[in-house]
Amino acid sequence: MPPAQAAWRRAMTEPQGVRTLRSRGREKLRRSLVSLFLGLLVATLAFVSCGVRSDGDERSITGGPLEESSPAVGAEDGNASETSGTGTGAMTGSTSAGDAEVDDALISAAGVGDVKKVEGLLGEGASVGARDVSGRTALVAAAYGNHHGVAEVLVGAGADVNAKDDTEQSAYLISTSEVGDDPRLLELTLQNGADVGSLDSYDGTGLIRAADRGHVRIVERLLETRTDVDHVNNLGWTALLEAIILGEGDARHTEVVRLLVEGGADPSLPDGEGVTPLEHARANGYDEMVEILERSGAR
Repeated sequence: MPPAQAAWRRAMTEPQGVRTLRSRGREKLRRSLVSLFLGLLVATLAFVSCGVRSDGDERSITGGPLEESSPAVGAEDGNASETSGTGTGAMTGSTSAGDAEVDDALISAAGVGDVKKVEGLLGEGASVGARDVSGRTALVAAAYGNHHGVAEVLVGAGADVNAKDDTEQSAYLISTSEVGDDPRLLELTLQNGADVGSLDSYDGTGLIRAADRGHVRIVERLLETRTDVDHVNNLGWTALLEAIILGEGDARHTEVVRLLVEGGADPSLPDGEGVTPLEHARANGYDEMVEILERSGAR
């Protein structure tokens, strides 16, 4: 009789109780094997999850160091920011890109006259010497808006009143022409080292710029300095010539002509084509200017 058939016959002829005991034994063995397998599986997963610790350093299952949380990378040169030793990633230092962001924020805040923000950014380490893509410093940005309060804070922090942007404008030069006839910014720059001999892109002085605009009070203040009253720019014009040629004979420019003549300007110094201030005034019908010039002995 084949073995399989013999086994089947034995099973059929065994009492029910014996068959039950055999079945329970097999089930118990199966469960034991399953439990052993699951135990080994859990242990393996725990080992992989927790890793092996050695001297307090975390290591991967391959024995290499686990990567720490990467701090923010904002630097242009690819260097990561410094972090504190607490593991929280709090910033304790700035990268070059971080510095640039703070500096840009300072220039922007200065440009809109936000004194509190400027003070805060300076406290964070923003540089008063930083420049934007147009070459503007924070002080130059503040000067364009005539933000006197911001300018005071920046100058107090060491900002250079003679630093120029890409258009050859400094806070000093801007104060002579771009802020209306308001001498406060001019005074701040004069009290903090303004170079009254500095020139703009037309080789013009602050006095020439103020005379062009008809800024009476600013011209008065500049005439109290050592500025060259007869300086000639690259258009061939002095401050007196600009007040006449560009002033349209109005009251403000007429007063500037009077101030310049009384301040020592040469009333007969001609332009690059040989035309004198008196000739320009007569040609344009500026009678009051003509009278002032004639009284001064102009020819």
